[in-house]
Amino acid sequence: MVLGCGLADEGGKDTDGRQWSTDQKFLTGGDSNTFRASFQDPSLLSEVPYMTARVFTSEASYKFPIKPDKRYWLRLHFYPSIYGNFNPTDSYFSVKANEVTLLSNFSASITCQALSQAYLDREYSLAPLNSDSLTLTFKPSDQYNGAFAFVNGIQLIEMPDLFDSAALVGFTDQTVDAKTLHLQTMFRLNVGGQYISPLQDSGLTRMWYDDTPYLYGASVGVTTEAAKDVPIKYQGTPDYVAPPVVYSTSRSMGGNKDVNIGYNLTWIFQVDPNSMYLARLHFCDYNYDKINEIVFNVFVNNQTAVYQMDVFGMTNGKGVPTYKDVVVYVHSGPEAEQLWLALHPAPDTKPEYYDAILNGVEIFKLNDTTLAGPNPQPSEMLMKQEEEQANAFKNKEENKNHQVVIGGAAGGAALVAALCIVVYNKKRRAPGSDSHTSSWLPLYGNTQTASKSTISGKSTVGGNLSATAQGLCRYFSWQEMKQATKNFDESNVIGVGGFGKVYKGVIDNGFKVAIKRSNPQSEQGVHEFQTEIEMLSKLRHKHLVSLIGFCEENGEMCLVYDHMARGTLREHIYKGNKPLNTLTWKQRLDICIGAARGLHYLHTGAKYTIIHRDVKTTNILLDENWVAKVSDFGLSKTGPNMSNGHVSTVVKGSFGYLDPEYFRRQQLTEKSDVYSFGVVLFEVLCARPALNPSLSKEQVSLADWVLHNKRKGSLEDIIDPNLKGKVNPESLKKFVEAAEKCLSDHGVDRPSMNDLCWNLELALTLHENPNASTHSTRVDEDEFEDVSLRSNDTSAHNKKASLGNEQELGENSNAIFSQIVNQKGR
Repeated sequence: MVLGCGLADEGGKDTDGRQWSTDQKFLTGGDSNTFRASFQDPSLLSEVPYMTARVFTSEASYKFPIKPDKRYWLRLHFYPSIYGNFNPTDSYFSVKANEVTLLSNFSASITCQALSQAYLDREYSLAPLNSDSLTLTFKPSDQYNGAFAFVNGIQLIEMPDLFDSAALVGFTDQTVDAKTLHLQTMFRLNVGGQYISPLQDSGLTRMWYDDTPYLYGASVGVTTEAAKDVPIKYQGTPDYVAPPVVYSTSRSMGGNKDVNIGYNLTWIFQVDPNSMYLARLHFCDYNYDKINEIVFNVFVNNQTAVYQMDVFGMTNGKGVPTYKDVVVYVHSGPEAEQLWLALHPAPDTKPEYYDAILNGVEIFKLNDTTLAGPNPQPSEMLMKQEEEQANAFKNKEENKNHQVVIGGAAGGAALVAALCIVVYNKKRRAPGSDSHTSSWLPLYGNTQTASKSTISGKSTVGGNLSATAQGLCRYFSWQEMKQATKNFDESNVIGVGGFGKVYKGVIDNGFKVAIKRSNPQSEQGVHEFQTEIEMLSKLRHKHLVSLIGFCEENGEMCLVYDHMARGTLREHIYKGNKPLNTLTWKQRLDICIGAARGLHYLHTGAKYTIIHRDVKTTNILLDENWVAKVSDFGLSKTGPNMSNGHVSTVVKGSFGYLDPEYFRRQQLTEKSDVYSFGVVLFEVLCARPALNPSLSKEQVSLADWVLHNKRKGSLEDIIDPNLKGKVNPESLKKFVEAAEKCLSDHGVDRPSMNDLCWNLELALTLHENPNASTHSTRVDEDEFEDVSLRSNDTSAHNKKASLGNEQELGENSNAIFSQIVNQKGR
């Protein structure tokens, strides 16, 4: 059964087409009421089930019929928003399934805040309960006045026997019988691949996430995909264990023996201490067809979990899936809140290739009576920034003598708790909440937006666009959009983001494009789409992505872009697509110079100053010739009057790239883009994300970590290992100096984008010709293309379009737009 709590009798469908029924008939008592959320976060791709909730003010239960000898999935969905007069920060409650405690003193608000997520999905696998009914009890905490419980959605689904006995790590002769234990899903990752929706799963409606956020260090290996002529053949492994798409992609260490011997391919997961965890490791070798070609060891928390793993030798077949289950007990103590998974070649076997592979990983918490853990503790950095933001808005609103509800928080996922701070100016935390427990939803650096512009349920973008904008880009009919995407066939989806899905498409008899379709149910981001059209329709530049046109019809909204064959800059610097895609220092400099020129044009080459406001490596796209193009103008601001030097505006952007001065003062300048670009430069240098919550506190922020090492004189220790010994020292010095100036705390101390272009060009000159003079040409203004307001010649634009072939689209379809990087919200 799939229940939307608070839905009307007719129920509703989510964006995947699943039907959710009302929960009313399963209630068995207690005081409860249904409410609609007062705010829809942009990361919610579907209103169902998250925009309605059942709120419990006293202990209450659901009663479901079950089979006593069967195992069941139980999924609980939580979206901490304002429901009527109920403040989510007051919600503390417990949940029990018969006698099994699932949650205790649980706060969805605090958990979402700590994990930078807008919503939570808690998934449990309940062992046979020896009962013909399941009683699911919600009980508000008695430790707080006004405490309440709530839930947005409930799924209870019979499942096959997925679990058996598993070896206990560190104890060679001991096993753990998982058949009789209850499990909570902590993480489920499609290693080396993309997000997998419930409909794409192997009949069990699971969600699989990208593994990138959990990788440790700069050496993240390479991702590969099975050739089309190598089918996935289930032999001995049931096909429901994991879908073929999991086994057809993998992450390996790469082809360099000398490099591979020197490091471990490592993932780090935040978990509760004093608990037992089952790690299921999925393997499928689709490249090799002989025993002893690759053999490797698997370590969990620095203990050998799998010794001399030879995937082909274990399966005796190419493209044959298998998996290994191991159990580890995580003790309390220093760094006890982390579970480390590492792979390393097994040199004792003298394999033909010194490599290791992994296709998927699932991590479950095990117990027979309780799976509850403490609420996570938000990081000090996050709390400090939230406090500064709340105080800034409070002071601003006191001056105006009225309240304004702020719908946007600075950062990746929408922080609903931050919304509540501003509205209610209060926040409470559960005592003893000192854990860093992670949900099984991953952390992604997504843009925060919260705009809505609708009339009677229909978007009004076309009507609000200026005549100039509508005259400078092509208008597509809805029928053309359906034809281009084969009626929005799911096989054409190349990503999912905060605004909706992105499809590959073909127009004009073979012209390949990427089509971003707004989610018709949530209708989020209408203002951002309008801004994107207004901006890009008037801009043409070698280093800006090209907007071909838009469609606004029948309540639908689509944007049509050039296809960028090589995807985003990020995936080529630390996502590691293929060994040949490891960028050289010259390529990195060329890309940075191109992106800087695009931003320089925005700041100075258009009629008004344009501030991008969301500069990051996922918003720098690469065409087939590795030419960089700045993309995603949904958050951009224009300044028709910059005499004050800034635009006063609500803070928006991506956490990790935000200009601290802009954050403190809500005053946006072009130097805010310069700061963000400085973070990009150090990403390019160090090959790691702007934020990595899995690292120690001093290393979480790339900007802080780089500046710390620069002061210590140890910067070379943290740069991309692929660059060491391959960069001219003077070129590196000039690059670092330029990037460091970008991160100056005060905007006035940062260089202009034109000055930055000059310094990057000088770094390139010093690398290519160490004996050259330090002269470098300024930006060539001839690159700017004036747009005639009378011209609407799409064919002229098409002649200059950068398009890749079908194969390239498939290889780089995981991150064509910044929104796609967050494959399914948070």
